This record gives sequence, structure tokens and C-alpha cells, in this order.
Amino acid sequence: MSTHPSPDETPLAASVVRAAGVAIGAGQPVRVIAGPCSVESAEQFREAAAAAKAAGAALLRGGAFKPRTSPYSFQGLGERGLAIMRGVADDLGMGVVTEALSADDVPMIARSADMIQIGARNMDNAFLLDEVADAGKPILLKRGMAASVPEVLAAADRIVARGNDQVVICERGGRTFEPAVRNSLDIAAIPEVKRRSSYPVIADPSHGTGRWDLVTPVALAAVAAGADGLIVEIHPDPESALSDGAQSLRPDRFAALMEAVRRTAAAVGRAP
Repeated sequence: MSTHPSPDETPLAASVVRAAGVAIGAGQPVRVIAGPCSVESAEQFREAAAAAKAAGAALLRGGAFKPRTSPYSFQGLGERGLAIMRGVADDLGMGVVTEALSADDVPMIARSADMIQIGARNMDNAFLLDEVADAGKPILLKRGMAASVPEVLAAADRIVARGNDQVVICERGGRTFEPAVRNSLDIAAIPEVKRRSSYPVIADPSHGTGRWDLVTPVALAAVAAGADGLIVEIHPDPESALSDGAQSLRPDRFAALMEAVRRTAAAVGRAP
């Protein structure tokens, strides 16, 4: 567990988290997790997943349970969505990252997921953190929309205190007074979290901006700032997406992003 040194103290040794054979963290290549915001159908997820693998993504993401702001929006396929993701991932030889919303659902999700995501809305849900910690799976912990760096580190520490040290922190942007973007991704938080803890850090430029045209430049800034990876939303037809189409990359744009990530990682002395 980290003790969170002050900026003038020696940083803690960085750690590595492993999910489905993919190592994220110290000394590892920049890992990219990709897939659609929501699993809409087997055909849609398979097309997105195949594009993600072809471009070099390390893990697949997808939402089966969607905590949408509006109750009238698509809420996900639930258990059927989990089965679709698991089946496609097994066919492609890849791992799955998906979100748990309820402590009651964690055992079911743990049977299908290789890494369990805790969304920004649930970073402070102590009962959910305890349950996912006890599931024994790697955890992708998203920083809350109004959470400070010490607060997200405390949430990560809660998981570690339960005996699960496989935690990756995700910077996904928060609410600010800037109306031009959906959220404002805090680039400075990436090196700050790595300075104050041993946790690997990835960035979410999709939620961090809410706009597909900003995903690539913000992703590259995160890599240059030291992010250990990215989580990016892609969709075979963003205009028809049932959720978050405006921030989703088409497969060709995702392939271009992956190439730019490799070049940026090499330019700053990181493994591409």
C-alpha cells in the first residue's frame, strides 16, 4: 500500500498490474484498452473488438450495465452483454474490462471479466470497493468527477487494504466551468498520482473530452505525461451508437491513434 509521499520526498517504487496476461505499469509498454461504450449486439461488439485487436489494443472494454444520467437512455444489455463480451474476447484471445455498478452484481461480473472497472460515480462506494477487492480480480479505478488526488488514492488504498493490490487508477476528467468539452482531463494528475503512489495510471481521453476529435491529442498528451496506458471508446458506426457516439472513434481513426501513440511513446523514451 502506498504512503503517499509529499512532492519533496522520494517517490515509491512503481508497481505492475496483470490482467489476462497483460502487464500494465512500470517498465511495460503503453497499454491501450479499447471497445464500445456499450455492448449493443454481438455483431457490433465483434466488429469493434476485431478492429481493436487489429490496431494493437491490449484489452477489450465494453459496457453491459450502463449508469446513464437519463433513465430514458440505453441502460445496457446486462448479463447478455457480459456473455457477448466473454464469447468474442475468447474467440480473439483477449481479456475483458467491464464495469460493476452494484456490489450484488460483482460475483456475476467477475465470472466474465478479466478486470473490473469502478466508474467515476462509484469511486466513493465503500461497499462496492470492498466487494470488488474480495473478488480477487484486477481493478480499474476511475477518479471521481470531483475527487481530489488524495481521495482517489484513499479509494485505491481501501481495495489494497482488503488484500487486493492489483489496482490501476484511471484519470477520466472532471467537471469544470469550461463548456467547450464534456469534462476536463487533468494531465497534471497523471504524474502527480505516480509521484505520490505506486499505482499504475491510465487516462481516458474519451470521457475526458466527450469529443472524438479531441481524443487523439489528449491521449498523446497523457502518454507524454507518463500514463501507463489509455482506455478509448471505439464504434464501427459512431453516428448510430446507443451511447457516447460523439466521443467514439471509428476503427480507422483508432488505428491512426495507435500509430501516433507508438510514435509519442518512443519520442519520450517509453516502450511503444
